Amino acid sequence: MEHTFFTSWASLARIVVTGVLAYVGLILLLRTSGKRTLSKMNAFDLIVTVALGSTLASTVLNKSVALADGLLGMGLLIGLQYGITWLSVRYSAVDKLVKAEPTLLVYQGRFLHAVMKAERVTEGEILTSLRERGIASLADAAAVVLENDGTLNALQHEAPDASHSALSDVPKP
Repeated sequence: MEHTFFTSWASLARIVVTGVLAYVGLILLLRTSGKRTLSKMNAFDLIVTVALGSTLASTVLNKSVALADGLLGMGLLIGLQYGITWLSVRYSAVDKLVKAEPTLLVYQGRFLHAVMKAERVTEGEILTSLRERGIASLADAAAVVLENDGTLNALQHEAPDASHSALSDVPKP
């Protein structure tokens, strides 16, 4: 209980120095890995982001983790994420393994209740996404899609040419 509020000035100095250097190192690693590392997240990206945060916190606060060890850990996570995304762009099997498929929740103005139940999405959440897109009625919705990053996208009209439809990669009922 003696070190509950204050350990030492040296401990605080170590946190400041390590925190600044680890933060700068993380920024450099993220910038070198490209824009994809900081893009809109799917579940895989979220896991890497949480792991990076945990590694950064451990590096800054845990005296038994050296700065070089923490930077190596963060570099390894970013490198693995880069490798998986590189593979997923080139091989559809890897892409399907890493990313969820978009899911149709509303199609041609009708709720797909079985799919909504399986994805744990309520009618209220879908209606909110319609309002956000300026669609006043469910009947005016061509589709509402649950994207692989968890967002809901509402579409008012399908393109006349199905090959250019935004729904071309979404399985239909």
